[in-house]
Amino acid sequence: MNRLVPLTKIILTLGVSVAAIVLTRPSALAALVLGELLVLFVTGVLCRQARAVAGLVLFAVILGAVQYLGGGSVESSYVTGLRMLAMTTVFLFLLVTTRLQDLTAAMVTQLKIPYTYAFMFTAALRFVPDFLAENRAIFEAQECRGLVLKGHFFRRLKMYPAVIQPLVLKSLARSETMALSLELRGFGGGRERFAVSVVPRAADYAVIGAIVIGTASAVAARIVYGA
Repeated sequence: MNRLVPLTKIILTLGVSVAAIVLTRPSALAALVLGELLVLFVTGVLCRQARAVAGLVLFAVILGAVQYLGGGSVESSYVTGLRMLAMTTVFLFLLVTTRLQDLTAAMVTQLKIPYTYAFMFTAALRFVPDFLAENRAIFEAQECRGLVLKGHFFRRLKMYPAVIQPLVLKSLARSETMALSLELRGFGGGRERFAVSVVPRAADYAVIGAIVIGTASAVAARIVYGA
């Protein structure tokens, strides 16, 4: 699975997302999630990204609890949580197993997305880890200065601008630096070329066929059986 080209993984992400949307039974969604976790385990992603997967599971539980507390049934709560988990887990697989430059090349050369938009999308993904690291560094620096984010909700909310303001300023400075660097390098001034090859191989076509069949089966099950 790790050797599949980005186009195959994009189609896999879309196929799983469509299946997660059309399936309405907790058992079917649970089977879909278990299948994704099995793929993550076989490819080694589950071990390397255990904290991220645990975070997604926790968020799914919270989302299901919110659905239940908001007046939903137990079944609808399971469906909401499992659906979110299925869609985010496959997206995590796409990001972890695909280099961003390969993803950009596939979006431009095969999906025919304008290079500017493809670059903006992958650049945003590239800076997510940096954004989280800066948030943690600023939080620790403010703690050393005496900031205490404890107490009731409104007290913590009042103290959070001490972390958010420097984070926003650093993000703006980083964006300005990146914009100047791209301008100096002639970004958008001509036809972009890529040194990587993202052409599907035989294994990719086999996986794409399986994805199409699986997604079509999920849609047919929803129409016929209301699964």
